[in-house]
Amino acid sequence: MAHSTARSAQHTEGLKPSLVPLLAPIGGLVVWGLVETVFHADTPTILYLFAVPLLFVSVFVAVHHAEVLAHRIGQPFGSFLLALSVTLIEVSLIVSMLLSDTDGDSAVARDTVFAAIMIVLNGIVGLCLLIGGLRYHMQEFRGHSATAALGVLGTLAALGLILPNFTQAVAGPVYAPGQLIFVAIVSILLYGLFLFVQMYSHKADFLEQDDVDPQAHAAPARGKALVLSIVALPLSLLAVVLLAEMLADPMRDSIAAIGLPEALVGVVIALVVLMPEGIASIRAAMNNHIQTSLNLALGSVLASLCLTIPVVALLSVALGQTLILGLEGEHIVLLVLSVLMSTLSLAMGRTTVLQGGIHLVIFGAFLTISALP
Repeated sequence: MAHSTARSAQHTEGLKPSLVPLLAPIGGLVVWGLVETVFHADTPTILYLFAVPLLFVSVFVAVHHAEVLAHRIGQPFGSFLLALSVTLIEVSLIVSMLLSDTDGDSAVARDTVFAAIMIVLNGIVGLCLLIGGLRYHMQEFRGHSATAALGVLGTLAALGLILPNFTQAVAGPVYAPGQLIFVAIVSILLYGLFLFVQMYSHKADFLEQDDVDPQAHAAPARGKALVLSIVALPLSLLAVVLLAEMLADPMRDSIAAIGLPEALVGVVIALVVLMPEGIASIRAAMNNHIQTSLNLALGSVLASLCLTIPVVALLSVALGQTLILGLEGEHIVLLVLSVLMSTLSLAMGRTTVLQGGIHLVIFGAFLTISALP
């Protein structure tokens, strides 16, 4: 009890407002402004070198303030807030690349969404299960929540990333416009149904077994601390979006220069935008709140899949672009294996280090195939 009180006091102290962390996103916006308005194509390399650490620090600032707001509004709404924030970053980056694409067809949305699924199901979940298993031997959670999320994920992943290879209206790996609109609509509807189940009809399935809120003993933010987080979260997310967009072309050129596949651009984008969710999920697992950890991880990948595809689908139809969605054969194998193993790992409601190790092996295979197809 004494340790719990101490942790609560520390958390409450951590909620005291401080403007120091805002220096990173503000600095990032300044760097972006200089590149866009002053230097343009002649941007000095030093600005890009400054932009990289500012990007990562802005991600950490966004995580902190999202967690403060999540604790204020409670679970599972807090998990949804962070997932939605991260997805907005991803959608913004993909849309900016689609708008700048002069070839008329693009696979960046497919590569990014697929990378997000692999990073979450195998990288983030694998680390959470491994760390949690090492620290607590075995962790228990409500299996119904994981199976509900994986059911939606598996269905929409198959419709969005596998089925386009086998349709006949237009030769794969693309959908005909009517088919694309159908997939966009059902993605939004199914995601809305999942949110209804998560937040209202079966809310208890997504709460910690021993506590409604993993930080229930800590006082939620109020006053200046709450106002600071409300302002700092969108500011930090804006800095992340603009800095990542600014660094996208140099990153793409660097990947091409060293002879690596262009699909790695999607992997890098997904790694950047999922960093807030990954950090928050690992923190929760380290504190033995595996339910919250899985809510964050699975919620982020569902938001990525269910919101990114509809946005880019409707945009591509409006612009007359060809949106490549169908995965290559080796990626289909990894996707099916990931969904299958995630279902086996999470359906029983308890995990050990073994499941974590299995998922990390699959994640290693994904990284290897991405670099060496």
